[in-house]
Amino acid sequence: MSKARDEAAKSEESLWARIDARAVEVGKKSKKEVKGVAARRYRWVVDAILPFSLVIVVGIGVVLPQTLPTPARVAMFAFALAAIMWSTTSLNAAYVALGVTVLMVLAGGSPQERLFDALASDVIWLMIGAFVLGAAIQSTGLAARLTNLVVGRARKVSSIFWLLTSVLVPLTFFIPSTSGRAAITIPVFNSIADAADDPRITRALALLIPTVILVATIVSIIRAGSHLIANDLLQQVAGTRISFAKWALYGVPFGVAASAVSCWVIQRMFLNAERRDRRLEVPRSEKQKPLKTAEKKTLGVAAVMLALWLTEGFHHVEIATVTLVGALVLTLPMFGVLAWKDGLKAVSWNLVIFVGAALVLGKALIETGAAQWIIEGVFAVSGIAGAESRLLILLALAFIVLTSHIYMTSHSARAAALVPALLYLGNSLNLNPTTVMFIGTVGMNYCLTFPVSSKALLMFQELEGETFQPADLLRLSAVLLIVHLILIVIFYYGYWQWIGLAL
Repeated sequence: MSKARDEAAKSEESLWARIDARAVEVGKKSKKEVKGVAARRYRWVVDAILPFSLVIVVGIGVVLPQTLPTPARVAMFAFALAAIMWSTTSLNAAYVALGVTVLMVLAGGSPQERLFDALASDVIWLMIGAFVLGAAIQSTGLAARLTNLVVGRARKVSSIFWLLTSVLVPLTFFIPSTSGRAAITIPVFNSIADAADDPRITRALALLIPTVILVATIVSIIRAGSHLIANDLLQQVAGTRISFAKWALYGVPFGVAASAVSCWVIQRMFLNAERRDRRLEVPRSEKQKPLKTAEKKTLGVAAVMLALWLTEGFHHVEIATVTLVGALVLTLPMFGVLAWKDGLKAVSWNLVIFVGAALVLGKALIETGAAQWIIEGVFAVSGIAGAESRLLILLALAFIVLTSHIYMTSHSARAAALVPALLYLGNSLNLNPTTVMFIGTVGMNYCLTFPVSSKALLMFQELEGETFQPADLLRLSAVLLIVHLILIVIFYYGYWQWIGLAL
C-alpha cells in the first residue's frame, strides 16, 4: 500500500514537473514570438529612416533660398518629396504622385484647377484608348498569331532570337504597355524553353525578350506614359510638340538598331557558338488557320488608326481623338470584338492616375519658376553654362538619362522628374528643346540594371523554372549601357541632326 502511494506521488510529481517544463518552454517561445512580432511591427521605423532624413534635408534646403516665391518653394519640396518616395520606398508610384500633388495644391504650390484639368488632358484620353486597342489585339489572338507565325519558321537558336526580335519591335505599335508585350510573349518563351531544354538558352532568352521590349519602346510616342508626359511638358515649356509621324521618324531607326545590337550582345555574352547553332523544333500554334472575323476587324481598325496617326499633319485630327474613335469602334455593340466593360478593365488606371498627377507636378515646377532656378544654380556651380562643345554636352546628357533608372525606378516618374530640368538646361545653353527632350527620352527608356526597374524584367525573372539572376542582368547592363551611349552619339551625328534634331 505504501509502495503504491509512493509511485502515485512520483507520478504526480513528474507530471507537474513536465507541466512546469512545458510552461517554461512555451514562455520562452512566446517571448521569441513577441520579439519577432515587435521587430516586424517596428520594421517600418528602420525603413523610414532614409526617406525621412532626406525629406528633412530637402525641407531645410527649400526654406533657405530667399529669392524664390512661396509657390516655387512648395513646388520644389513637393517634387523632391515625390522623388524621394519613388526612389527609397516600395509605395505605389501613383499613390505617391497623387498624394504629394494633393498636398502641394493644399499648400498653395499650384491652383486646384490644375489637379482636375490634368485628368482632362488629351494625354489621359490617348492612354485610355490605347489600352482598349491593346486589349482587342491581345484578346483576339492577333499578337500571339504573329509571334508564333514568325518564331515557328526558325530552326536554329540564333534564328529564333533574331526572328523574335523582329516581331517584338513592330509589336510595340500595337500593345500599349511593356508588361502587356511581355505577357503575350510568355507562351512563346515557354515553348522555346521546352524545346531547348538548356538552362543557358533559357537564361539568354529570358534576358532577350524584356530587353528588346524596353529598348524598342522609343519607336512609338503612344507606347509609354513617359513619352506622353515628356511631349506634354515640351508643349508647356517650348510651345511645340512632336507628332506621331515625326516621333516614328526619329525613333524607329534607333529602336531597330538598339534591338538588333542588344540581340547580338546577349547571344555573344550568354551563348557559345555551339548553342547558337543548335537546331530546335518549336511547335507552332494556329499553323494553317485563317484569320477569324474578330481578328480581321481588329486588324482593319488598327490599320486605319495607324494611317490616321501618320497623316495627322494633313487632316489635323489629333492622335488622342483617333485613338478614342478606334476604341469606340472596337467596343461597338453588335460589331466590336470585345465588350466595353472588358475594354475598361484593360486600362491601367494606376498608370492613368500617375500620369495625371505627374503632369501637375511637372507643370508646377515650370509655372512657378522652380525648375529654372534649380538649373541656373547648377550651371552657376558647375560652370557648364559656358560649355561650347556639343559632343561634351551630348555625352553628359546621354549619361545622365541612361543612368537615371538606377536612382528612380519608375519610368514615368523619371520623365516627370527630369524632362523639366532637361528642357531648362537646353534653354540655358541655347539648345533645341525638341532634341534635348527626345534624346532624354531615348535614354530614360533604358532601364536594365535591376529587375525592379521594369515590370517586364520582373515578369520574366519570376517565371517558374530557372530564367536569369540579378547578377546576369547587371553584367548585361554594364555592356549595353556603354553600347547605348555610343549608339546615341552615332545616331545624333549620323542621322538625327540631319532630319531636324540638331542641338
